[in-house]
Amino acid sequence: MFLIAQQLPYFIKKRLFGDRKKHGIEADKHDKEWGMWLNQYNDFYSSTQKQGIGEFINNAGYKILKSIDFTNKIVLEVGPGSMPHLDVMQSYPSEYIIADADKNFLEVSKKKLESKNIVSRSILIENRADATINEIKDSSVDILLTFYSLEHFYDLEKYLLQYKNYLKNGGLIIGCVPCEGGLFWGLGRFATSRRWMKKNTEIDFDKIICWEHPNFLTTIKKYLDKNFVAKKINFFPFKIKSGDFNFVFSFIYEVNK
Repeated sequence: MFLIAQQLPYFIKKRLFGDRKKHGIEADKHDKEWGMWLNQYNDFYSSTQKQGIGEFINNAGYKILKSIDFTNKIVLEVGPGSMPHLDVMQSYPSEYIIADADKNFLEVSKKKLESKNIVSRSILIENRADATINEIKDSSVDILLTFYSLEHFYDLEKYLLQYKNYLKNGGLIIGCVPCEGGLFWGLGRFATSRRWMKKNTEIDFDKIICWEHPNFLTTIKKYLDKNFVAKKINFFPFKIKSGDFNFVFSFIYEVNK
């Protein structure tokens, strides 16, 4: 997938997608501003992604679930967050496994599943850098859900290959990602998230963008296409298959082992 935005002069690109030449794409865990960002993240997320236009755009990605029958399925979701997408599902699985590195999000998700009487199991991921979830056996999962998480992984293909191992032959990986690296996403962030960061923090956002979203849409789609079989892809808000003129890419891919 070609992104027009990546052909822009670098002085523009670094304002839209971070100064990747200077900071690279992997976080320095000892960096003071990275620590400040981690402490500030929940406030940032609530203020920019859980209300207004940010919430509207995020929710659009969850609509991919409406076409899926979860009845009698084993579902694994990695990074469930607060699970707003649960309300979009038209049916529920026989077991819903949630795995997250954030204990608080696991507790929130567990309560939401319990409120709908869904049988669930929670797994706390101890090491964010390890793609392996020891409690999950290979070829044991029917559907794996991953919403707004693939853009965050430093070694993306390693994670996708591990997800593939968990899925049964014919199983599905379903999710969505922002159109990171595309023109609309970059401009949208410049007009919203960047303003919030400047107003509420002293953090260099050009650095955080690089480390928080190392993967552009081009990279994510390349590895999905390489390791799975595309069954359905959607773009929002326009139906044209462009990462530049949309905000969200949602997908259903199938495992063919």
